[in-house]
Amino acid sequence: MTTINIDNLQDIIDIPENTIKAIVSMVLNQEKIHTNELTVHFVTKESISELHNHYFNDPSPTDCISLPIDSSKSPSAYKILGDVFVCPEVAQEYAQEHSLDPIQEIFLYVIHGILHLVGYDDIKKSDRKIMRKKEKQYMGLIKEKHLDNPNAS
Repeated sequence: MTTINIDNLQDIIDIPENTIKAIVSMVLNQEKIHTNELTVHFVTKESISELHNHYFNDPSPTDCISLPIDSSKSPSAYKILGDVFVCPEVAQEYAQEHSLDPIQEIFLYVIHGILHLVGYDDIKKSDRKIMRKKEKQYMGLIKEKHLDNPNAS
C-alpha cells in the first residue's frame, strides 16, 4: 500500500484531497509502480517559480515540477517515489484562458507529474506524443470512474 501525502500550501483553489489520492493510486496501479510513498504538494505561484529557478534555472512560474527521490530496485527497501509540485494558480489562469475547468487542469498536472516520476518524458516529440496519450487515457479513466466532479453530491 502506497502512502500518498498531500501538502496543500496554497489557498487559491480548494483541493479535493481524496480525489487526488484516488487519481495517484489509479495511475500507479495502471503503470504497475510499487512504491511506499509519494507526496503531491500544491504550492503558490511564488513557490513554484522559486523551485523552477532552483532546479531548472528558469524563474518563470510553471504548472508542475516532479522531483524523483528513490530509484532503488531492491524489493525489500522502503521506496519514496518522489515529489510532485503543482501550482493551482497556474491551472486556474490556464483554465480561464482556455475555457476549461481548473480542477480538471489540476488533475491533468498531477497525472503529468506522476508520469514524469515513473519515467515518461516530454522533451522529444515522440516522447511527448506518448505522454499526451497516457494523460488522455488517465483523464478518460477519471471520467469513467466518476472522479471528475469531486464537488458533486
